[in-house]
Amino acid sequence: MRRLRNVKIVATLGPASSDKETIRALFEAGADVFRLNMSHGSHDEIRERHAIIREIERETGRPIGILADLQGPKLRCGTFARGEEELEEGQGFRLDLDPAEGDATRVCLPHEEIFAALEPGANLLVNDGKIRLKVERCGKDFADCTVIAGGTISNRKGVNVPDVVLPLAALSDKDRKDLDFVCALGVDWLALSFVQRVEDVEEARALAAGRAAILSKIEKPAAVKAYDAILAASDGIMVARGDLGVELPVQNVPPIQKRLVRGARMAAKPVIVATQMLESMIESPMPTRAEVSDVATAIYEGADAVMLSAESAAGDYPVEAVQTMNNVAIEVESDTTYREVIEASRSVARESVADAIVSAAREIAETTDIKAICCFTHSGTTATLVARERPRVPIIALTPLTGAARRLCLTWGTFCELTGEVERFKMAVVSAVRATRDRGFADETDMIVVTAGIPFNVPGSTNILRVAPCDERLIFKGEPE
Repeated sequence: MRRLRNVKIVATLGPASSDKETIRALFEAGADVFRLNMSHGSHDEIRERHAIIREIERETGRPIGILADLQGPKLRCGTFARGEEELEEGQGFRLDLDPAEGDATRVCLPHEEIFAALEPGANLLVNDGKIRLKVERCGKDFADCTVIAGGTISNRKGVNVPDVVLPLAALSDKDRKDLDFVCALGVDWLALSFVQRVEDVEEARALAAGRAAILSKIEKPAAVKAYDAILAASDGIMVARGDLGVELPVQNVPPIQKRLVRGARMAAKPVIVATQMLESMIESPMPTRAEVSDVATAIYEGADAVMLSAESAAGDYPVEAVQTMNNVAIEVESDTTYREVIEASRSVARESVADAIVSAAREIAETTDIKAICCFTHSGTTATLVARERPRVPIIALTPLTGAARRLCLTWGTFCELTGEVERFKMAVVSAVRATRDRGFADETDMIVVTAGIPFNVPGSTNILRVAPCDERLIFKGEPE
C-alpha cells in the first residue's frame, strides 16, 4: 500500500466511521493515522475502534498510527431558568459562583480558578466567541462584565478566557483516566488539549511513562507565546485552529500557523494542521474552493500531516473527504512550485553527526540518480531527521520496533518497513535493498542511499552513509566479507 504523496492524512473516527468496513475504506482511501477523540465515545467504543484498526493493520501488513486526543479541561457556564437569554451589546452581565439558574442579568460560572486569574479589562468569550464580554470589576467569586458582542446565551455554553493564563492543569481527572486507558490499550500518540505551559507537557509525559509519544495542541494564546519551550518538550505539534481562532483575532491565525509549522519542521518533529479543513464535506460530497486552497496551503508550508475531524467522524461523506484530501495532496506535490517553496523554506541544521549524515543523504539523492533514502532507526529519530530535509526521493524507514513504525506514520514522506534486528552493516544494506525492491521503489539497476548507526540498535547513533546498488551481487563486490 504505497501512497503517492508525502504529506500524511489523519482521519478522526466517530459515529459515521465506527464499523470495520468504513474504517478499512478510509485507510484504503488514504488515511495514515486514525484519531480517537476522547471527548466523544465511551471506553468500550474506543476499545472496539482500536481493535478494528489493529485488525486492519494485520490484514494489510502495513503499520497504522493511532492518535488518542484527550479532551482537556472544559469551561462552561451554568443553566438558565428559561433555557436561554438574549444579551444586548452594551448591557451589564454578571458571572458568579451562585449555583442558582441564570437570567438576563447573570449566570453561574462554576470555575473558581477563572475568577482567581481574572483582571479588569480581560475578555471572556462564550459559545465559540459569538458572545464577547469585557470584565469591568471582579473578585474571588464574581465578574461584572459589559457585553461587547451580544447574542443568544444558553445552558452550559463553553467559555474561553484568552487574555490570562489560567491556574488549570491541561489534564483533568477525566483526562488522567483516559490517558491511562489508551496507553494500556496501545495507542501511539497522545494529543494534549489546551496546553498553556511546558509543565503541562511534562505532566503528561510522566503519566504516559514512555507508552505513547506526546503531541501538544497549540490552541491557546499562552501556548503560542511559550511555543519554543512547549515544542522542545513535545514529540509533535498540532496547529489546532478551532480554539486558536476563537481566542485570537481570526486574521492572526494564518501567520501563526506558518510560524508553528516552520518551527516544528526545524525541530524535526511532526506537525499536524487541523480543524475545518474540509468542513463543508460534513454535508456535501464536494468541498468549497476555499477549503481545497486551505488544505493546499498547509501542504505547501511543509506540514507533516493534515487532519479531518467531523468530516470523517460524523459527516455524510467520510470516505470521500479522505479521497479529496488525498487527491489535493497528490496534485499539490506534483506542482513544480511545491518543490521550490519547500526547498526555499528548508532549514540548515548541522549541529551533530546525524544532522550532517541526513543532509548529505539528501544532497546525494538530489544530485545523482538515487531512488530512495533508506534509514535504519530504533527510536524513529533518524527518519524524522531525514524527513526534515524534505528530500525529493522516498524515505524508507526500517525498524525492528512496531511502535516506532506506527509513530512514523505521522512523519512526512516516510514509508515504514518492519525488519529484524540488524547487527552488521552489510546485512543492513542487504535488508534495505530487498525492502526497496520488494515495495516497488527501485529495481536491480537502481541505486539507493542507506543511513544507519553503529553500533546498531542504539537510539540517536546515526553515523554512517552508503550509496548502494540494488543488485545484491554488487553491494560489496571486491570487499572482504
